Amino acid sequence: MPQKLKPVLTIALWILIGYLGYLTYMSVYEPIKFNKLKNKRYVQVIESLKDIRDSQLAHRQVTGKFEGDFNKLIKFIDTAEYTITQRRDSTVLDEEKTKLYGVDSYKEIVVIDTLGFVPVKDSLFKSSNRYKTMMNVPVGKEGEKFKMESGYIEQNNINIPVFKASVKKDVLLYDQNKDLVVQEKQVISVDGVNGDELRVGSMDEVNTTGNWPKTYGANE
Repeated sequence: MPQKLKPVLTIALWILIGYLGYLTYMSVYEPIKFNKLKNKRYVQVIESLKDIRDSQLAHRQVTGKFEGDFNKLIKFIDTAEYTITQRRDSTVLDEEKTKLYGVDSYKEIVVIDTLGFVPVKDSLFKSSNRYKTMMNVPVGKEGEKFKMESGYIEQNNINIPVFKASVKKDVLLYDQNKDLVVQEKQVISVDGVNGDELRVGSMDEVNTTGNWPKTYGANE
């Protein structure tokens, strides 16, 4: 090799070493950065899913069913009230036994007294109006909304109300490394969000839990 080419070759080798070192560093750093951002976004989305679930459970308690339309669910929160009741035991005259035996007979009953009413909005959200925007996905691709469904499934000849609210991971991580997003959608782990979406509830079974691990917060 000509002597004058050795400095050029040395510089080229150092550039190659630096480039390979950069690739090695990024192969480790990029997944760490991705997971940190993913977890941050998931936490925000899960808070919104919890608000949707709380609203749906209140709707079922008052109306006996879940709601599939966000506008109607918001209107419900704005206007509905919980009935505050009190159960107490009481004793009353049993007229049939009294007539049958000729002496006063009594029976015990449970009396439910209505004590008052509490607005659903105050009970769930106090002074916050965040429920009015709970249909909006708070992070990821701008302008996206949660998908929400409601209906019934039959168990033992009984129609049981069910609901589901969800958003695809593609929406939440649209601006991230596509290979890492594909891997995230295939996650099967006890400490990860399994599947290709974040969701609460189910249209296939009686289930109002979320599909995230408890490291992200309560999922029930």
